[in-house]
Amino acid sequence: MSTLSVIILTKNEEKNIFDCLESVKDADEIIVIDDNSEDRTEDVINTFGKKVKTYKRSLSDDFSKQRNFGLSKAKNSWVLFIDADERVSDGLFAEISDEINKDNLDGYLIKRRDVLWDKKLQYGETGNIKLLRLARKNKGEWQGKVHEAWNVNGKVGELDNELIHYPHQTIREFLSEINLYSTIRANELHEKGVRISALHIVFYPKLKFLSNYFIKLGFMDGLQGLVVALMMSLHSFLVRGKLWLLQNER
Repeated sequence: MSTLSVIILTKNEEKNIFDCLESVKDADEIIVIDDNSEDRTEDVINTFGKKVKTYKRSLSDDFSKQRNFGLSKAKNSWVLFIDADERVSDGLFAEISDEINKDNLDGYLIKRRDVLWDKKLQYGETGNIKLLRLARKNKGEWQGKVHEAWNVNGKVGELDNELIHYPHQTIREFLSEINLYSTIRANELHEKGVRISALHIVFYPKLKFLSNYFIKLGFMDGLQGLVVALMMSLHSFLVRGKLWLLQNER
């Protein structure tokens, strides 16, 4: 019978981590990689006792290295990655437990459903997200400093049940995350020698908004859909603006 390790990245997640851990409490192993949280995250984790292994490690603006570190600590044949603001439903956990014992695939895409201010988002940028989060331990590694991807060598399938995501539940959190992610992404692109022009800065964010809000029907999600479309457009603007500043440093 195949066994499952769950790996969770945290940073000041005292509001989320209990529900996250509770949703995977039946896993064979739970590992938390904590980016030196300054709130009560560690205290909450400790309420689960020895069931959870915690490693303190600085993110250092590289999510893939953080995830690969967690991968190196996992002891089981299959690994599931989730974030502290995500929840694994009973149905999804049961499906995972069943699929990893079939021995015919090496990884699985999982549909993720965002919930913003009590509304499940069905459209826009987040409306049809599928993430490779479940795979055999030795079949690949994570790449990319931010918006990272798990590159799995082998056959990949797709699960039916959804992973529920509760991101940035306040505008302040949303802006803070966008600022962090856009800085990491701009630095990554700069290191790769990517160049940007003023036209990209002006027009790409506008096109991003039009795509998410109208073409991908984000307006169907009401106010939440508008907020997400605006924020994703802001993210695009910040990435390109910060990259332009980096390439013009003297």
